[in-house]
Amino acid sequence: MNKVKTSSEKSVSTSSRTVSLLSQLEKINLGSVLGEADSARYVTSKILHLVQSQEKTRKEMTSKGSNGIDIILATLENTKDPQTILNILNILIEVVSVGGGRRANVLVTKGGTQILLQLLLTASKDTPPNEELMVLLHTLLAKVGPKDKKIGMKARINGALNITLNLVKQNLQNHRLILPCLQVLRVYSTNSVNAVSLGKNGVVELLFKIIGPFSKKNTSLMKVALDTLAALLKSKTNARRAVDRGYVQVLLMIYVDWHCHDSRHRYMLIRKGVLQCIKSVTNIKLGRKAFIDANGMKILYNTSQECLAVRTLDPLVNTSSLIMRKCFPKNRLPLPTIKSAFHFQLPVIPASGPVAQLYNLPPDVDDVLDESDDNDDAETESEIETENDDDKDQQFKNDDIETDINKLKPRQELGRSIEDLKMYEQFFPELSENFQGCDLVSKEPKPFVPDVNLSGPIVVPTAGEEHSVEPNQSRKEAAFKESNPLLTEEYNRRPVFLELPKKGSIKDSSLHQQNDQGNLLPSCQCLSQEIVKGLDRISLQNSPKNDQHYSTGCEIKKESKTNLTTLAYGKPCEHVSPCGSSLFEGSSVQLGKLCCTGVDSEEEDTRSSSSGEQVVLEVSDVSPVHDCDLYIEMVKTTKSIPEYSEVAYPDYFGHIPPPFKEPILERPYGVQRTKISQDIERLIHQNDIIDRVVYDLDNLSCVVPEEADVLKFNSKFESGNLRKVIQIRKNEYDLILNSDINSNHYHQWFYFEVSGMKTGIGYRFNIINCEKSNSQFNYGMQPLMYSVQEALNSRPCWTRVGTDICYYKNHFSRSSVAAGGQKGKSYYTITFTVIFQHKDDVCYFAYHYPYTYSTLKMHLQKLESLHNPQQIYFRQDVLCETLAGNSCPIVTITAMPESNYYEHICHFRNRPYVFLSARVHPGETNASWVMKGTLEYLMSNNPSAQCLRESYIFKIIPMLNPDGVINGNHRCSLSGEDLNRQWQNPNPDLHPTIYHAKGLLQYLAAIKRLPLVYCDYHGHSRKKNVFMYGCSIKETMWHTNVNAASCDLMEDPGYRCLDLKKKILISRKWQTCCHLNTTLPKILSQTAPAFCMGSCSFVVEKSKESTARVVVWREIGVQRSYTMESTLCGCDQGKYKGLQIGTRELEEMGAKFCVALLRLKRMTSPVEHNLPSSLLDIENELIESSCKVTSPTTYVLDEDEPRFLEEVDYSAESNDDQDVELADNVGDYEATNHEDGLSDSDSTRILLS
Repeated sequence: MNKVKTSSEKSVSTSSRTVSLLSQLEKINLGSVLGEADSARYVTSKILHLVQSQEKTRKEMTSKGSNGIDIILATLENTKDPQTILNILNILIEVVSVGGGRRANVLVTKGGTQILLQLLLTASKDTPPNEELMVLLHTLLAKVGPKDKKIGMKARINGALNITLNLVKQNLQNHRLILPCLQVLRVYSTNSVNAVSLGKNGVVELLFKIIGPFSKKNTSLMKVALDTLAALLKSKTNARRAVDRGYVQVLLMIYVDWHCHDSRHRYMLIRKGVLQCIKSVTNIKLGRKAFIDANGMKILYNTSQECLAVRTLDPLVNTSSLIMRKCFPKNRLPLPTIKSAFHFQLPVIPASGPVAQLYNLPPDVDDVLDESDDNDDAETESEIETENDDDKDQQFKNDDIETDINKLKPRQELGRSIEDLKMYEQFFPELSENFQGCDLVSKEPKPFVPDVNLSGPIVVPTAGEEHSVEPNQSRKEAAFKESNPLLTEEYNRRPVFLELPKKGSIKDSSLHQQNDQGNLLPSCQCLSQEIVKGLDRISLQNSPKNDQHYSTGCEIKKESKTNLTTLAYGKPCEHVSPCGSSLFEGSSVQLGKLCCTGVDSEEEDTRSSSSGEQVVLEVSDVSPVHDCDLYIEMVKTTKSIPEYSEVAYPDYFGHIPPPFKEPILERPYGVQRTKISQDIERLIHQNDIIDRVVYDLDNLSCVVPEEADVLKFNSKFESGNLRKVIQIRKNEYDLILNSDINSNHYHQWFYFEVSGMKTGIGYRFNIINCEKSNSQFNYGMQPLMYSVQEALNSRPCWTRVGTDICYYKNHFSRSSVAAGGQKGKSYYTITFTVIFQHKDDVCYFAYHYPYTYSTLKMHLQKLESLHNPQQIYFRQDVLCETLAGNSCPIVTITAMPESNYYEHICHFRNRPYVFLSARVHPGETNASWVMKGTLEYLMSNNPSAQCLRESYIFKIIPMLNPDGVINGNHRCSLSGEDLNRQWQNPNPDLHPTIYHAKGLLQYLAAIKRLPLVYCDYHGHSRKKNVFMYGCSIKETMWHTNVNAASCDLMEDPGYRCLDLKKKILISRKWQTCCHLNTTLPKILSQTAPAFCMGSCSFVVEKSKESTARVVVWREIGVQRSYTMESTLCGCDQGKYKGLQIGTRELEEMGAKFCVALLRLKRMTSPVEHNLPSSLLDIENELIESSCKVTSPTTYVLDEDEPRFLEEVDYSAESNDDQDVELADNVGDYEATNHEDGLSDSDSTRILLS
C-alpha cells in the first residue's frame, strides 16, 4: 500500500510540476518576469528533463485541452536566446518522436511548421550558421513535414529550399548535418514544383556524389540519399537530367555492386533504394530506353533470380519485376486488325460513337498499333504546380452519382403513342382470353359470359397504385393432375424441383412443336458404351424413325483416311427417345472429335432445402430438358455470321453438375511474379521461343500442325471464341480472342476446343488480349474444362481446372483506337496451366459455363412439350427478329383459371405482372443458368410453384441478345454496342430486342398494368456472391451533399435494405404501402444462400441512366426495378463460403428468386392469405434480424462492376503502383503468412482500415 501511495503521489507531483513550469513559461512570454532569458532557459531545461524522462509528460503536452504546445511554440517564436531555442527544439523532437504521428499533427495544426521555417530563415543569416541549431531544426522538420500537406509550398515561399540545399553543398563531409537535411529535401520533393527547382540547382548531381559503390561506412546516409533521389527522380525534368548524364547505367552498376557484396543481406534497404531510383527514372520513355541500352533487363533478371531462394529478399524481386515489366518493349498484338475476324454489315450506320468511328476508319489504317506509345510520357519542360491538389476534399466523392432531383423523381414517359403501342397487344392474349374451349381442372355451373366491362384488359392494382387485390381462396383447393402414364418410370422418379407437370395435350404456340417425345434424354446417357477409340469426326446422318438404338446409321470417318466405317452400336440406349427422320434433314451438322470409350454412368443428387416456404428445392443430375437430338434440330435453325456447321460436344451432350465441391483455388505465393519472369525470359532468351501460328481465323489457309506433340485448336462452333493461337514454347501457347463483331474490343469471353494432348505434361495457356484491369482469376477463380472422354465415361460435366492461375498486365500495347482514344494502354493476360487426364482427349475450355442460344430454344421446346395445359398457362411467342434473323423468344407463364366461371376468369386477368429478362451481355452465361432455374421452377408441379403461378403473370425474355450469344461476343450485339446502354433511345433497326422489350413495358404502363417487379439477370466478373443493384432516391442522396429531407421526395419505404416497417398499420393505405413495398433483396438475403445483402447497391448513377434498371424505374415507373448480378467466381459468405459457383447453385438462385416473389406476395397481401398481422410482424422481424446491414450500401463504379479493392500478392496494375516506404520492406506486394489465410473480404477490410 505504501508503494502504491508513493507512486500515486509521485505521478501527481510530476503532473503538477509540468503544469507549474508551463505556467511560468507563459508568464515569461507575457514579459512579467525579470531576467526573461535566464528564466526561460532554466524553465525550458527543466521541461526538457521531464519530457526526456517521463512519457506521461509527453502525453500531457499534446493531450486535448492542453495548451502546452501553444506555450512552447510561442516561446520559440519570441525568444532570441540560442540555448532556449535549442531546449525547445529538443522538447518538440522528444514529443513528436513517439505517438504514431498524432502528436506531429498537433504541432502542425498549432502552426508549428511556419514557425520552424521562419526560425530556419533567421538562423541561416548567421555566419557561420549554428550547426547544432541546424541539425535540430532539420530533424524536427523531417518528422513534422510529412504531416503538413502544404509544407512544400510554405518552404518555397519562405526561401527554405535553397537554405537546406546550400547546407548540403557546403557540408558534404559533415554527415551529422547533411543527414537530416537530406530527409527534409525528400519531404520538399513531394511537391513537383520544388523537385524541379531543386533539380535546376544541381541537387541530382549532388546526390550522386553521396551515393556510391558498396561500403559499410555511412550506410544510414546512403539510404537517406537514395530515398531522396528516388523522390526527386519522380519529376520528369529531373529524370531526363539523370538520363542525359548517364546516371541510369551508374545506378545499375551501383546495384550490381551492392548485390554482389551484400552476401548476408544486411543492407537490403539500400539495395531497394537503388531500385526505387531506377523505378522512378524509368517512368519516362527516355529512361526506359536508357535502361534497355544499359542491358538492364538482363541485369535485373539475373539478380532477381539469385534472390528467389531468400524469402526476405522478395521486396527486391518484386521491385525488379515491376521495373522489368514496365521497361519491356511494347509489342504489337500479332493480328492484322483489332476488328473482329467476322464482318456483319449494319443496316444503319450510327451517326456518332465507336461504331461510327469504326466504319469511318480508312481501310489502310493500322488500327493495331499507332503512335500512342511514343507519346505516352507527354513530357514538357515545365511541371504543373500541384499545391491545389492538397486542398481537395479527401472524402469520397463521385461525379457519377445522380444529383438532379428532377431525374430522381420517377415519372412515366411512354415516349410512344397509344396507337403505336397497340402492336404489343398481341403479346398479351391472357388479358382477353375467355377459355371457352379449354379443358380446365374443374367445371363450374355458371359459364363465363363476356361483359361490356370486360371487353378490354382488366385494370388491376400494381406497384404503381395503392390498392390490394382481393384473393380467391378456392383455387388453392385444386388437385394436381395425375402423372401421364405415357411418361417413363425414369421420368417419374425425378426430384420435385425439376419434376415438370406431365404432358397431357400441347397448347398451340408460335413456335412449331416437334414430334412428341415419350422419353427424356438424360445428357449423361445419350452415348453408346462401345465407341471405338481414335475416331476423329462424326457426321450425323438420317436415323430411321423406328430405330431404338442410339446411333445406328451414324457415319464415322477419319480425317486422315479415305475409308469410311459404319458402326452399328450393339447396345441400346434405354433413355433415348425415337427420333424422326426429319431430325437430320436439311443442313449438315458435324460434331467435334470423338476419341474414347465409355463406362457406366454415375449419378448423385444434391439437395438444397428452403426453410421459409416449406419448399423442397432439389437439383437433378439428369436435366429433364436436355435432348441431344432436339439440340441438333435447334442448331440447324440458328443463324450465325460465320455460318457454323459444327456442334461443340459439351452443348450436344449436356452438362451435369459434378458431385464434388469445387473450392475457391488457393493462390500460390508469388505465382504472378513467376509468370511475369517467364515472360521476361522471352526477351532475354529469344532463341528459345518457337513463335509458330497453329490456329488462325484470319488465315483460312493456316496449316494445322501434324506433329504429335502440338496441340490442335478449334472455335468454329456456336458461342465459340478463339481467334489465333501461337506456340511459344513446347508446351506453352499464346491465345488471342476475337473482339465483338462490329467492335474492336471487349475481349473476355472464351470458348474453344483443344485436342492432341498427352498426359503428365503441364500445358500453359496465355490469353493475351484481355482488357479489364483485374479479374477474379486473381482471387481463386478457375476456368472451366469439359472432357469428351469423361463424358463418354458417363461424366459429362464442366469442371474447374487449372493451376498457377493469374491475371496481369502484359507487354502487348493497345492502340488508341482500341482503347477508346486513351494512349499508352496495355492488354492483360489470363494464364493457367492444365495437366490433362487422358491422352488424345478432346477438351473444351470456357470462361464460364456455356449456355448457347440453341440450348435455350431446346430448353423452351422441352418445357412446352412437357407442361400440363390444365394447370399451367404457357405461351411462347417471338418478340422480334434480331439483326441476323434469329428469333427472340418471349415466354408467358401463369396458372390456368380453375374454370371458365366469371370470377375465375376475372381473377386470372387481374394477376399482377412480373417481368424478367436475361443475357443482354453474351459473356455473362451465368445469367442464363439462373434463368433456367427460374423457368424450371415456374414450370414444376411443386405446390409453391403452383401458388406462385396463381399469384402472378410472368413475362420473361430469357435472352435479350441472341446474336451476341451465337457469335461468341462478350458484351455487344451485332450492332457493336452494349444493348444495356440503349434503353433510353433504342433504335428499332439496330437494337430490335431492346426496342420491343421496352415497348412491352410501355404498353403495360399505358394500360395501367405496371409490373410489380422488373429484374434483369446479369453476371459479375469482379465480385463474389449474388447481389442486386436497384434505384433508391434517398440512398442516392446519402452519397451527395444534397439534403434528402429538403427535397420533398416520396419513396417506397421498404425498397432499400433499411428501415423495413415492423408493424402493420391499421390504415389500409399505409398497410398497402408498407407491404407492397417490402424489399425483395432483403427477402433473398434470408432465403438464398448465395445472396449477399452487403454487396447490394441502390444508388442511381449518371453513367447507368440508359440501362434497363434505371429506365424501367424512371421512365416506365416500376418501383421495384433491379439488376441481379451473379458471380462468375464463387461466394465468400453463407452456405457456399469458399466454394466456386456452379450451375447447381445458379439454378438454385433462379428458383430461390421465385420463392422470394412468393414471400413478397404473402407479405404484401396479408388479407389474401388470411394471415394475422402478428405472423407478418414475426416474419418481418426474422428478415430484419437475418440481414446484418448496419450502414447504407457502398456506391460502386466501373461499368456494371465496383471498384476492385481486394489485395493480391502482385498488382495487376504494374505502372500505377504507389511507392512503399523503405522501412516497410518486408512483404511488399506479397501477402504475409498471416494474410495468406485471409478471405478476400478480410483482405479488403485490411486495405480499408
